[in-house]
Amino acid sequence: MSKENKHPQLIKGGIHADHRGQISFVNDMKFKTIERFYIISNSAENPLRAWQGHKIDNKYFYCMQGVIRVYFVKVDNWESPSKKLKVESVVLSANQSNILHIPEGYANAIESLEKDSKLISFSTLPLSRISEDEVRFENGMWAI
Repeated sequence: MSKENKHPQLIKGGIHADHRGQISFVNDMKFKTIERFYIISNSAENPLRAWQGHKIDNKYFYCMQGVIRVYFVKVDNWESPSKKLKVESVVLSANQSNILHIPEGYANAIESLEKDSKLISFSTLPLSRISEDEVRFENGMWAI
């Protein structure tokens, strides 16, 4: 998706099944700007991973197993953000083949809604530039 999109959006895909098995796809996802990816599995004891902000990195989230809710908030001030910012969320499921794009300027939190859920997180920023981008906030920074 274009870097010009400054608002989170759901990139819809689909699932095709026949006698041979199943194929999940998101044909509208473009990987031109992807630099790296991670597979995230939250523990059963700590199903919420919160809050990580990105000033310049775009994130793309795809649930490959289970069900995960991704929360996001547009950060108003990186040094001293308001605790009253509006938190939005999208539920991603392995049973629906969708990708959530969160552009730069947002903080996100990831909550596993089922045990053993797994999420792929794609990033547009090279690993060598992480130190100038990543900002972590306390778990309770924004109410979920």
